[in-house]
Order: sequence, then C-alpha cells, then structure tokens
Amino acid sequence: MTAALFFDFVIVCLNSVMATLLDIGVSAAINILSAFAFLLAFAILRLQPFNDRVYFPKWYLKGLRSSPSSNGAFVRKFVNLDYTSYLKILAWIPAALQMPESELIEHAGLDSAVYLRIYLLGLKIFVPIAFLGFAILVPVNYTNNTLESMKVEYSDVDKLSISNIPKGSDRFWTHLVMAYAFTFWTCYVLLKEYEKVAQMRLHFLASEGRRPDQFTVLVRNVPPDPDESISELVEHFFLVNHPDHYLTHQIVYDANKLSKVVKKKKNMKNWLDFYQLRHERNPSKRPIRKTGFLGLCGEKVDAIDYYTSEIAKLSKEEVEERDRLNGQNSIIPAAFVSFRTRWGAAVCAQTQQTRNPTIWLAEWAPEPRDVYWNNLAVPFVHLTIRRLIIAVALFFLIFFFMIPIAFVQSLANIEGIEKAVPFLKPLIERKSMKLIKSFIQGFLPGIALKIFLILLPTILMLMSKFEGFVALSILERKSASKYYLFLLVNVFLGNIITGTAFQQLNTFIHQSVNDFPRIIGVAIPMKASFFITFVMVDGWAGVAGEILRLKPLIIYHLRNFFLVKTEKDREEAMEPGSFDFGSSEPQLQLYFLLGLAYAVVTPFLLPYILIFFGLAYVVFRHQVINVYNQEYESAAAFWPDVHGRIICALIISQVLLLGLLSTKEAANSTPFLIALPILTIWFNKFCKSRYESAFKKYPLQEAMMKDTLERIKEPNLDLKNFLLSAYINPVFKEMDEDDSASCFDKDGDFENILVPTKRSSRRNTPVPSKYNDSASPSLSDIGREQQL
Repeated sequence: MTAALFFDFVIVCLNSVMATLLDIGVSAAINILSAFAFLLAFAILRLQPFNDRVYFPKWYLKGLRSSPSSNGAFVRKFVNLDYTSYLKILAWIPAALQMPESELIEHAGLDSAVYLRIYLLGLKIFVPIAFLGFAILVPVNYTNNTLESMKVEYSDVDKLSISNIPKGSDRFWTHLVMAYAFTFWTCYVLLKEYEKVAQMRLHFLASEGRRPDQFTVLVRNVPPDPDESISELVEHFFLVNHPDHYLTHQIVYDANKLSKVVKKKKNMKNWLDFYQLRHERNPSKRPIRKTGFLGLCGEKVDAIDYYTSEIAKLSKEEVEERDRLNGQNSIIPAAFVSFRTRWGAAVCAQTQQTRNPTIWLAEWAPEPRDVYWNNLAVPFVHLTIRRLIIAVALFFLIFFFMIPIAFVQSLANIEGIEKAVPFLKPLIERKSMKLIKSFIQGFLPGIALKIFLILLPTILMLMSKFEGFVALSILERKSASKYYLFLLVNVFLGNIITGTAFQQLNTFIHQSVNDFPRIIGVAIPMKASFFITFVMVDGWAGVAGEILRLKPLIIYHLRNFFLVKTEKDREEAMEPGSFDFGSSEPQLQLYFLLGLAYAVVTPFLLPYILIFFGLAYVVFRHQVINVYNQEYESAAAFWPDVHGRIICALIISQVLLLGLLSTKEAANSTPFLIALPILTIWFNKFCKSRYESAFKKYPLQEAMMKDTLERIKEPNLDLKNFLLSAYINPVFKEMDEDDSASCFDKDGDFENILVPTKRSSRRNTPVPSKYNDSASPSLSDIGREQQL
C-alpha cells in the first residue's frame, strides 16, 4: 500500500454512494481481475534471471544467493526457457507460509515478524465477528421492510444494515448484545496478543547476540562547565556516580554540514561514474551536460571534466569542515555512555541521574543503525517549542488540508487561470486550445491531489524530524500517529460527514459535543457501499501491486544499464525497501477502524476486510522473507501504539453506535451501551499497566542473567574494543581512507594519566581515569582507526 493508491479512494468519492449489489459485484470483479493480473505478472517476472535481484534482494544481501547462470543460448541469461517452472507459478504462496515464526525472526528480525502479526490479528478478530454478523445480524436486518415502506432512496447494502430496522424496535437488543460480544472478543484477542508480543520481545532481548545498545545509554543536556570539556565532564560524572560499571563514552559532534557535503560528493561521484561509463561505450564522443538546474539549462560543458572539478571542490570543502570539527565548538552537550555490564546500563537508563531532573538526561541508546544523527545537534531546550509548533501545524494540516488542494485545483480550472493570469485570456479562448483546455480541466485537478497525497507521508516525516526525536524507529512511530489522525479525520470522518473541509469544520464548531456521535452515527450506514469499494481498490489491488514492485524493477534495470560496473555497484542498485511503518501501519489501522465501526451496523463489509487481511498477510510475508531489509531493529517497540490505535477504533465504533441508536428511539437498549466505552478504557489501562513496561524498560534480572552467562562463556572478552567505535557518526565511516587520514591529527598514544581538571572536587576520582580504558575516542583516534 502506498499513498498514491489513496488517490483511487478520492476518485471513488466523486461517485454515488447508493451502490447496488450488482455495482459492488462489478467493482469486485474489476479489482479481483486487477489483483490477479498483478500477481500473474509477478509470478512470471520473478522467474526471469535478469529480475532475480529485484525479487530476491534479501538473499543477495545475506550472501546466500548468486545470479542465475545457464549454459547455452544468450537469451537464457535473460529469459527463463524452462517451461516446467511456469507450471509452478503459484509455488511462492506455500513457500511464503512455510517458514516457522522462530526462523522468520532469526531471518528478518522481530520487527518484521511482529508487524506481520498485525495482519493475523485482523483475521483473529474479524473471522468470528464476520461469522456472527452474517449468522445473526444480517437476517435480523434483512427481514424488515422499513426502507421500502419509507419510500426513500436506498441501496441493496442498506437493506442488510441497521438502517432497515424500524425505530423503537426490540430488535435493537440483538445489536446491543452483538456489540458486547464483539467488544469482549476483540479485547480478549488484544490481551492475548499483547501478552504474546511482550513475551516475544523479552525472549528476543534475552536470546539475541551482543549489541552495542545493550551496554549504552544516550545522555543529553549535559550542563556546561567553564573548567572542563564535555568529554571530561561526562567521564568524571559517570566515574563518580557509576564507578563500578562505567566503561567508555563517545562524544557527539555536530556533523550535519559535513554530512551534507559527503552526501553531495557521493552523488557527484555517481554522476561521474555514469558519464565515464557512457564515454567508455562510445569513446569517440565526449559526454556533454549543462551546468544549470538539473542539467536543463546553462552553459554546455564537458560532463566528465565538470564532475571531476566539482568533486575536487567538495573534497576541499570536506577537509575544511572536518578540520572545524576538531574544535570544541562543534561538540554538542550529549554523549553515548557505555558500561561494563548490561545491568549497569539498565540502572542508568531507568533512573534519574541528579537532583535537577532537567540535566544529565539518560535514556536507552538506539541501536547504531537506528540513530538519527541530525537531531542530536538540536538543543534540548528547543524541543518543547518545536513540538508545540508541530502540534499547531498538524492541526491545520488535518483540518484545512483541502485549502492548498482547492487552490491548486482552482488554477486547474480555466476560469481560475483567467482570473489569476488575465493576460492569458485571449490565448485560452482560442478554438485551437480546446484540447489543452480539456486536459487542464479533466486531468490536472486529479494530478494535483495525487501529488499531495504522495507527498503527505514525507511531509509528516519531516514534521516528526523537526520535533527532534533521535531514533528512526521513534520518528516512524510519531509519523504514523500523525498519519493515523489524518486518515481518521479526512478519510473516515471526513467522508461520513459529506461536504467541503469548511463545511465539516463548521459542523464540528457549531454543533454540541453531545451531537457528534449522533451526526456521524446516522451517516455511517449510508457510506457502507462507498467503504466497500475503497477496501477493494486500496486493499485488494493495492496489496497485489505491492508484490509486483514495478518501481524498484524499473529503477534497478536503469541503474544496472547506466551505472553498474562492478558487483558492488550491482548490489547498490538493488532497492530491497522495508516496511514503511510511518505510512503503512496507519493505513492498516484504517481497516481495523472500518471493520469495528461497521461490524454491528453493516456486517456485509466484513468479508471484504477479511480478504484484505488474508491477501496482505501472504504478500507481505513473502516480501519479508525475500525482499525487505529493515534499516533497524527496535524489538517490536511499536506494539503499544498498534494496540492503542485498535482500542481507539473500538471506542470510536462504540460511541458512534451509541449515537446511531439514540436516533432510533431505542430507549430501552441504548443506555446499556454507555458501559462499553468505560469497560474498554479500563481494559486498555489494565493492558498498559500489565505489559507496557516490557516495551519501555529492561528487567534488571534479565540483564544480570545475561551478564553472568557472558562472563562465564567469554571471561576474556574485550568489551571496550567492541564498543569503542559503535556510536561514531556514519559520516566519518563513509570517508575515503586517504581523505580521512589527511584531516585528523596524528598524535602519539595517550599516557595513562588522570584527566586534567581545575576543579578540586574532581581530583579525588574514585577510579583511575585513563583514556585508554574509559574515555571516548577523539577525532584523531577515529582518523587513525580508519587508516589501519
């Protein structure tokens, strides 16, 4: 699922919601055929040798697969001529389901395995609910003639919904009982799943190999001291307060500018490789490019000479920037502090360090791959202001997102263009412009909306980065929360409350809070056929399109043709991708919301959601095994967010049902629904108190057991050497060896002396402070290490 598919949803908005069963059947046939076409194309393309790295990149990255080779005709290198393999084009489905979960965790990590459990969770929740809904609620709803007697316009789906029950009917007791049954079943499944995932996380943390983040905490807001550097201050503080466990620390440099230079230089080298390869293929002609924007304008120059000179300039700028980093002004008041034991790190990360709770702030360090280095340079005092700004910006983005879209679409209207640019009116009114006018009015409005929706996850991620979070996993979770709010307001509520954004906002402002459930509840049954179509378009065809990987397929072959020289280049050309938690999980949560909201109101929607969860589980399990390569491992730290959003969907469904029944004059049964949200909130608090600590803290008992076993198995372990370079900014590791050697000082070895200080209170350090035992490496150490 991608944000681009969301455009199809908006297109459906323009159609009538009064769909008949025939209309839904036609839509289902179209989407089933589309999904089948995508799956068939994938089944054929994955068998072709030249696509092997596109559909099995994970095995190449693990070094467990090599490019298919065959003797004989040249065409066999590109096309699979073995007809027997085409008879097994569906073999990928059982292959995707055969790998046991324990092996899947070892192969792809706990994050991927637990993410797949979200799809299984959907099946566990909705299979029994769908069975009860069709066995009990559909007959109760259908065996009425309320809609026919009212002589109003209705769809076939409405006859299967609660709308077909007359006001004041005793049949609403059935819906009440089913609401309780569905809530209890959902809560039971969520409880068992929370318990299971918590156990999986603790077992994973206990059984996984040694990782730097197990021994390391991130300390922020180190207070300034006129007599000591940040490095000296950090070392002395932890030698005094954690004398038996402190091992070493790594200070953090503000290397954001250097990172930009290195990234730009790498991009220039890619272009240089491209033009050099192009020249090798045609030595008689030197490649030419323009110096302007994207090479589309400006002076024509020799491309190879141009990029060579640009790389030389950037190399000089890189050296100057790295020289600047040797100064104290480039060091930020934060450090990665490592301990001799996991127990020592757990104690530090989970306790307050000083009487002042605003300084020496310690938290578990993300694993090195998970660190978002750019935000470490954000002053801690700025974080509250930044997050307040983003909260306000998010509010306006969610509730006023139609304003920029309406503006762009108004320009796509001929009258809008004439008003904005009057001097173009004579040109626009020409008869020869008729085709262009049709293009502008019929095509551009949809493109404008589609571009915005494609960019939306990126916009939300930028907002999360601005808030200052220092881990990629946290950034994705915060971005997911924002995206879910957007989908909740603008997709679910926004399409139930019809009208423009201003009309919807006007409804929320001028209506009493008590009227919201009634207004939305009444509208829910009318939108069932619309959301059925949405599930088919976005869910069925969208998931099938995901496995085809059309975009990575095209990009890989373009890179392979234009840039690849070596096997390393070919590996870099692969784009395995990963679960984009920031956008995919909120879209997935939308299906939970739809299923729970319509379970009692219109059970006819549930089979479509079940098909989505089943198809998505198979597809994404295949992708996890063969394609996706996760950037980091958070040990399923996202699960409390998943659980919380399903609870939120459950409460929303209960409140909306309460609002709907309040309009049906079901005075006898409606009051009994009030207890449901209260019980659900209590259940959520119980789960948080019982299991959430497993995702926030690390048990000291587990840490001690693991430390003890490690000391027995590896008594001579050099832990300091293992941790010394774990938290060095990757920009330093990406430098070329020759370049890095030239920019660092080459001092001799440090003497085994105490860290010099002017403060008398630090002269009696309880443990000898030695650079070679406890201090973090300086930039000169890093440079020397990269030379070796």
